[in-house]
Amino acid sequence: MNLETQPPHLIDTQGTQSNLINLHKDLVSIESITGNEYDVAQYLHSYLSSRNFTVEYQHVQPVQLTNNSNDKPRLNIFAYTGKTRNTRLLITSHMDTVAPYIPYSRSLDGEENEICGRGSTDAKGCIASQIIAVEELIEQESIHEGDIGLLFVSGEEVNGAGMKRASDLFQQDGITWEAVVFGEPSEHKLVLGHKGALAYEIIAHGKDAHSSYPELGINAISILIRVLGAIDEMELPGSDKLGETTTNIGLIQGGVAMNVVPAKASATVLTRLAAGSPEEAIERIEAVITRLGFDEGRVEVKFGHRFGPVDCDVDIDGFETDVKRGGTDVPNLKGDHKRYLYGPGSVISAHSDHECVTVDGLVKGVSDYKRIIRSLLSR
Repeated sequence: MNLETQPPHLIDTQGTQSNLINLHKDLVSIESITGNEYDVAQYLHSYLSSRNFTVEYQHVQPVQLTNNSNDKPRLNIFAYTGKTRNTRLLITSHMDTVAPYIPYSRSLDGEENEICGRGSTDAKGCIASQIIAVEELIEQESIHEGDIGLLFVSGEEVNGAGMKRASDLFQQDGITWEAVVFGEPSEHKLVLGHKGALAYEIIAHGKDAHSSYPELGINAISILIRVLGAIDEMELPGSDKLGETTTNIGLIQGGVAMNVVPAKASATVLTRLAAGSPEEAIERIEAVITRLGFDEGRVEVKFGHRFGPVDCDVDIDGFETDVKRGGTDVPNLKGDHKRYLYGPGSVISAHSDHECVTVDGLVKGVSDYKRIIRSLLSR
């Protein structure tokens, strides 16, 4: 993009905005649906190495998804200046996106000057703003070796595999921080905290039969309908801070044909916990199902990824605060560090077919990340 074609209020005579927009464009132009993060990781390795960062790969467990048959390895990127791996602060976000891939596009019309595409907000806008913020602080000699580490992970959108792997490696190496700044779209607000999560699959086991003789079978879908009705009406505790605990029945599968009594049916469910622990929620779910009175073995529940409500720090002047409804990688990085969650863009457009961020939003993201870093390093 020729800067001369941009509206006057968007021209950056120092080239900072141009660097930011170019980096963001490169990142969004690389498809990196969860499980396929290799190419964007390679790009970041090359980019950061060319800026004199020391860059390491962290290998992450492969994942098999229906939309991913890629055999390339999964990687995290860990970078720092000089030879000091154990830094005061860690700045981090995730490289993976949800499906489907949406190509990069940009509109120069109007004041918004939007950039759209998968990951433009969640979370490549954060990555680009974080990197440029750190580069500027280095150029201004506001940060030095041992101050800042950068971590960009795989897998946040599915199960946090990349951050969990990074956490294990850092613990093995004795690496800790005073504070960690997590990048997620937050409309430029510091996040007070977010709900926990409990993912689970409910499987109903019946007996198949010809549909003209339903008395010879046991309809698994009918069993599942009763269970899901009870789950949908189930009450779990909420909190003044995070609001209500919510449950979403996201996927239902079952049956082979309309003239066959189905022997099996299943549903995947996600409960977002505003209060209490996952273990307490599991006890409640099991009790609700038990009260339905099905014979033993008819209903099976497999509990998966889980974590409780998350608190974040907001003790930096000049920022509005808010809570975040969705989950993040914050609970997946273990340690005694302070936790800050901030990013440009809005989660409302993330994961949608119109995921967009504004140029002004990215520029403000750089300014705000610099302010956060300066505040934390001054302590």
